[in-house]
Formats: sequence, C-alpha cells, structure tokens
Amino acid sequence: MRLFVRKKYTAIKVQKKDLPSGLWVKCQDCNEIAYKHEIDALQGVCPKCGFHFQILPQERLAQMVETGSFQEWDADLVSADPLEFNGQVSYVAKLAENRRKGPLKEAVLCGQGRMGPFTVALGIMDFNFLGGSMGSVVGEKITRLFERATRQRLGIIVVCATGGARMYEGLFSLMQMAKTSAAVAAHAQAALPFISVLTHPSMAGVMASFATLGDVIIAEPKALIGFAGPRVIKETTREDIPKGFQRSEFVLKHGLIDMIVPRKDLTSTLIRLLGYMLPLVEEKANIQHPTPNSTSPNQG
Repeated sequence: MRLFVRKKYTAIKVQKKDLPSGLWVKCQDCNEIAYKHEIDALQGVCPKCGFHFQILPQERLAQMVETGSFQEWDADLVSADPLEFNGQVSYVAKLAENRRKGPLKEAVLCGQGRMGPFTVALGIMDFNFLGGSMGSVVGEKITRLFERATRQRLGIIVVCATGGARMYEGLFSLMQMAKTSAAVAAHAQAALPFISVLTHPSMAGVMASFATLGDVIIAEPKALIGFAGPRVIKETTREDIPKGFQRSEFVLKHGLIDMIVPRKDLTSTLIRLLGYMLPLVEEKANIQHPTPNSTSPNQG
C-alpha cells in the first residue's frame, strides 16, 4: 500500500484581459503614477506635484490662440544632410523617422495667430522632433519668423523646448545662433516686443542665442534651464551642485528669467504683457512716422 499519493491537479487557463496602454503616466519629478486623462485635463500638468510635462506644439497652440486664427509660415522647409552624417543610423533616416511621428517636418512650428485683441507671430518648438534641436532649418524658420514680424510690425512669442544645437549638422547648426540673434536684434531695433517662454527643457545653443534675448523671459515651473546639464557640470567641475540647480525657481532667484508662470495662467499672462508693450510700439511708431498734418519743431 502506497503511503503517499500524488494529488492530481487540473490546470485552469485564465484568459488575460488586455488593458489599453497609455492610461497611466509616471511623473519624472515626483515619481508618482497619475491617470493620463487627469493630466490632460490639467493641460499636461502632474496632479500630484505640479510638474509640467512636455506637450505637442498643436496642443500648445490650442491653449494659446483663438480657434481658426493660426496661419502657419514656412511649413515646407526641410533639412538637408550637408555633412552626409552616417553613424549607426544616418541623419537622413533619423529625419524621416521623426517626420513619421507627427505632422511637423521640423522641430519648430511658426506662424501668426490671434491672442485676445492681438495678432502675434508665434514660434513653438517640438522636443519630440530630434530633441527640439536647432539645425539649419529651425534657425532659418526662427529667423524668417522675426524678419516677417518686423515687416508686419507684430510682437513675437517663442515657446522653447530644446536640447540645443543639432550635432548632425555641425558648424551649420552653430551658425544659427548668430543668425537668429541678429534677427532678434533687428526686431528689437524696430521697437517691437519679443516674449520668450522657456519650458522643460530649454538648454544649450538655443539658450545661448535667441531664447534669452526676450524683452520678457517667462518659464514654466520646475523646467530645466541652462547651457550644459547638471550632470555634465558636476562631472566637469568635480563639485557638488546645489539642490534644484538650473530649475526655473533657481534661475529666477539668480536673475536669468523674469517670472515663472503656471501653464493654466500662461495665455492670460501673455495677453496682459502684450497689452503693456504693444501700445508703446504704436506710440513710438507715431513719433518716428508723424502724420502729414503734424507740426515739426522748426515750423512756426
């Protein structure tokens, strides 16, 4: 007689339920898990800690300008491959891959739109397109944005989200820093306002050029802002860096930016600033171009 008898078990197959992907998002600041619909309802802001996620230019545009008022400029400009860059993946292949991700052909969306009572020129950078890097086409589109706004006497708002200059284009990319800065200077010479909005992240060559040349520089909360990143600086200097280094709150305290504005208040703040600045533009224009009936100081 057997003392031990192996029990017979019946295998039960459990059918797994497929859950839709993308329902939950882990916040990169507080590491909490948040429901994506809740984040979307807050315009891309973490409900736990207030961290501002990156959003697409089309989402940003919908938040900023009146529906149906936006007219895109230079939509068909595309990058070439001047250095014939061939790494593990060629530059041409990377460009093609990034164009398949969304409707934009490059890392910045430019045009004009209506904000409250004002028509303004807008540039909105897309971090999802090669890290929002500035190559020849991004630099050209930003330059044309300023030149056209100068001719039409429009104020400009540029929303930055970038890792800096585009390494695949080498010196051609670095040249855009000087070119865009010259266009900003000409726009300022015409006494027209430029408001720069820095979002997470805003770094390197873009920060060393047009992004920090605004008459007013705004940042979203907790955005990473600077030239080199904190890790690079720490490894280079062999020094510990302060807590919150290069975040919006840190650079505001040290005078690099003028204000921090939550995303929900950004549009109203921009309209208010334009209201302060654009009447001065008209006043200066009237002084520089007096009406035919005005009396000059030399007339009796």
